Amino acid sequence: MAKKARTKTSTKIRNPKFIEKVPDEYVFWCCDSRKFTDMKELVEGLNTMSDDTYIFHVNAEKNDFYNWVRDIIRDEELATGLLQATSRLAAAQCAASRLAFLTVKSS
Repeated sequence: MAKKARTKTSTKIRNPKFIEKVPDEYVFWCCDSRKFTDMKELVEGLNTMSDDTYIFHVNAEKNDFYNWVRDIIRDEELATGLLQATSRLAAAQCAASRLAFLTVKSS
């Protein structure tokens, strides 16, 4: 029986950094001067920011929350959910659900 050759991929499995605070240079600065340093703060921010603030960061040209979660927090599942969210409240619910799931999973 022939052995199956293993192929090396350049894609590294990356774990979400949902509990850790991000380094200062990767903090998310909101247009209303608030900053987010982890997923918990993002959830709180999405729940309390104005719709105008949300629309500033998420519109036809960009999705800053998606980019930050994908690139800095490194949670592809949450990033995809944020990309699909159709409102601030939907994004807040998506982020809260994901944080709750990861918090239970890690304990």
